[in-house]
Amino acid sequence: MSTATDEAPEVAALQQRGAVGQSIRDSLVVGRRNLIRMSRIPEMVIFGLIQPIMFVVLFAYVFGGAVQLPGQKGPIDPSQYREFLMAGIFAQTVTFATAGAGAGIADDMQKGLIDRFRSLPMARGAVLTGRTIADLVQTALTLVVLAAVALIIGWRTHESFGKVLAGFGLLLLLGYAFSWIGALIGLSVRTPEAATSGGLIWLFPLTFISNAFVPSEGMPTVLRHVAEWNPFSATVQAGRELFGNLPPNYPVPDAWPMQHPVLASVLWSIVIIVVFRTLAVRKYRSATA
Repeated sequence: MSTATDEAPEVAALQQRGAVGQSIRDSLVVGRRNLIRMSRIPEMVIFGLIQPIMFVVLFAYVFGGAVQLPGQKGPIDPSQYREFLMAGIFAQTVTFATAGAGAGIADDMQKGLIDRFRSLPMARGAVLTGRTIADLVQTALTLVVLAAVALIIGWRTHESFGKVLAGFGLLLLLGYAFSWIGALIGLSVRTPEAATSGGLIWLFPLTFISNAFVPSEGMPTVLRHVAEWNPFSATVQAGRELFGNLPPNYPVPDAWPMQHPVLASVLWSIVIIVVFRTLAVRKYRSATA
């Protein structure tokens, strides 16, 4: 009797490890399926690149000669603004992928693909995890191309290679976190068009009420506080620090996320993943019940 009692926790632990392993394998299979689908529709990737490239060119050359950064003395230096700008463009690019993630899941729901997945012996959360992993890979490829364009217009980093990689890692972590928001939106609407609209309508105020394109110091008091505690702003500020793109004598705001942007960015991204993954998986289960 005691032997059976002692073996019960071990059996449960083995079953748990088996369930986790099965979930990982299922997620990778679904992720591979989505990557193959994306490769067969290259216009998805091409159109996803056009918008951030347009933002880079427009902001760098239209606003670059008009924005005076805090701490900048003498004539306006467009090259400083371009370096200041790029972390914001990178962050905007990874977060705008949210709309594509939501539209893709809504399309799968509309076509009944989710119901077919449900009939298979696979982990329930694997469908959403696989989708978000595929979106993360596509976002990473987009960042590589966008970084190349940024180098062409004069963007440079001034920190070690390790810090630069860490900066891009934080950007991808934020993009992965926001893809779970897109997954929840995609499960909550009826059509891909509604998912696209729902995925973008809240992103514009989030990205523009931030430090992405202009310093938050010049904003009205309420908007300045919102911008400084915005998770998007924390990642942008962390990127600027890790890329070495903060202008000389730039006054860092007193808000805690701006004083500790790397830690704030990680914490914000983890919180978003935990909250919205939980909500998305719960919504998925109820939608396919």
